[in-house]
Formats: sequence, C-alpha cells, structure tokens
Amino acid sequence: MKNQILTFRTIIKKDGRFYHGSVPTLPGCHTQGKTIEETRKNLRQAITGCLETLQKHNQAFPDDTGIESVETFDLRKICYA
Repeated sequence: MKNQILTFRTIIKKDGRFYHGSVPTLPGCHTQGKTIEETRKNLRQAITGCLETLQKHNQAFPDDTGIESVETFDLRKICYA
C-alpha cells in the first residue's frame, strides 16, 4: 500500500431525534448516534469495518479525492426580489 494514512470526509446531519453519519467515498458506510460525538465515534467504527471488509476481499482502498465547498445563498435576493 502506497499510503499508510487515509482521510475521509464525513457528513453528519440531524435526523429527527438522532444524528445520521455517512462517508461519501465509502458507499453504504452509514451510522447514527444520539449526539454528534457519538455519531463521530460510530463513524470511525463504521469506516474501520468498511476498510477491513475491503482488505478481506482484496479490494483497493478508495482515495477521497472530492473537493469540498460550501455555497451561501442570500434568499432575500432569490425569493423576495
């Protein structure tokens, strides 16, 4: 393996009473928790499980090459113009 350190973007969203966590680079890697911190902990476990499964099946670990950006829109200019 060329790189011993992998970094993955994670997304955590409020989902009713709980928080939902996912990893865009690892399809199917989802979890939940009662708090953001619990969800982050659960995500680390889920990522570990996904990586162990990939290794077990001799599949390559994906590189997270996505670009993250945040776009802000002024709704006053869009909806109330």
